[in-house]
Amino acid sequence: MDEINIKDFFSYLRHYILAFVILVVAAVGVVLIYDTAFKKPIYQAKTTIVIAKSDNTDLSGSAATLNDINASQKLVSTYGEIAKSELVLNQVIENLGLHVNVKELSKNLTIKQVDDTAILSIAVKDLNARLAATIANEIAEVFAKEVKTIYKVENVTQLSVAVAPETAANNTLSRDLILAVVVAVVGVTGFAFLRFYLDDTIKHGDDVEKMVGLPITGQILKSDVKTKRAGSELIVETSPKAIVSENIKSLRTNLQFTAIDKEIETILVTSTNAGEGKSFVSANLAISFAQTDKKVLLVDCDLRKGRLHRVFNIPNTEGLSNLLMGDLRNLGKFVRSTKVKNLDLITCGTYPPNPSELLASQKNKRLIKVLGDHYDVVIFDGAPVGGLADSVILSSFMDETLIVVKDANTAKNDLILAKDTLEKVGANVAGVVFNMVNRKSSKYYNYYYYGDAKQR
Repeated sequence: MDEINIKDFFSYLRHYILAFVILVVAAVGVVLIYDTAFKKPIYQAKTTIVIAKSDNTDLSGSAATLNDINASQKLVSTYGEIAKSELVLNQVIENLGLHVNVKELSKNLTIKQVDDTAILSIAVKDLNARLAATIANEIAEVFAKEVKTIYKVENVTQLSVAVAPETAANNTLSRDLILAVVVAVVGVTGFAFLRFYLDDTIKHGDDVEKMVGLPITGQILKSDVKTKRAGSELIVETSPKAIVSENIKSLRTNLQFTAIDKEIETILVTSTNAGEGKSFVSANLAISFAQTDKKVLLVDCDLRKGRLHRVFNIPNTEGLSNLLMGDLRNLGKFVRSTKVKNLDLITCGTYPPNPSELLASQKNKRLIKVLGDHYDVVIFDGAPVGGLADSVILSSFMDETLIVVKDANTAKNDLILAKDTLEKVGANVAGVVFNMVNRKSSKYYNYYYYGDAKQR
């Protein structure tokens, strides 16, 4: 079982603040409505009686012998049964003209011994406060008569007379409100803890290094850059001083440090599953290299769902798939210039029925070599590794391979499987790019922000 990090859990719990508020308000509202509009007030009246065997017993009990008291205490449980017996209750119902039976009356009747004394407490609940007191006093009177008859006990004294209570016995609004709040808070916390405990997604870069054994090559925060052109993802080009752009440049620098002995020419960017931001990383990483006056080519190798043509707003009439099915001597026909200086693009082209076979072909191997000879850096945007062989095949031809994961989205087991799959074919996995990191929970949040998009 994984160790639970309390600090991480409380950070995760912040996502449930709205749920806390909604559930607490709902619970309090339900309790208020029920207690004030639907809950009928029930009143409880009490009386107490004392039973002693000695004829000389007075209210203070000063004349009672120790034996008398002990004998009376031993009979208390018997007296209690007599007080709620049909013999007594039928007579009470008849005397007061009640429209209930013995079973219904006994449900609202509580008879118990007061501590370790010979005193019985008789409590009656009813919707009518006066009737509750009347019934309690009547039970005490009838019971006294029956005990005197059965046990020949003369000293049965009613210590306190039941009076009509002013407040309902079931007026528990304050307690119910507190309980509602506690239940709501505990319920949301328990649900959040269960989700947190069962959540297998990667939330910290430390998780990657400890569990997978791969270094964090780069961390990219969620972008807060507001662009005039909706859907633009080329942050490094449009907002070069934004913190996300600085994250991309740090990734570029880290990649260069991973290859001290030789220049990196070919880089594959992949992910474990779709939707983790590999195309965003590929496009902006390519721009970042181009800004260092390197001649860069970006190749869309996702022959199933490639979308770099949309990112750069370039037609996808012919691309990599069409090139691999044709003559490599026509390479120039498929290379498209972009608006970014020093950056060219080969789109994915027509989606073929056999993408894995095309990427594994000798023609593709030759193409990769030719591209490496003509450009300083070639970045390949591959398909996700999960369940597909495309990027696994490509990785064995590359100088470096990057795996993009999404903060609190990518499953740990998926990343482990992707890493093992790539390494089995001899891929040189440079590390993991931790993408869309939450700013508020990230230790990188306090990085100096090098610019504001509105000022550019």
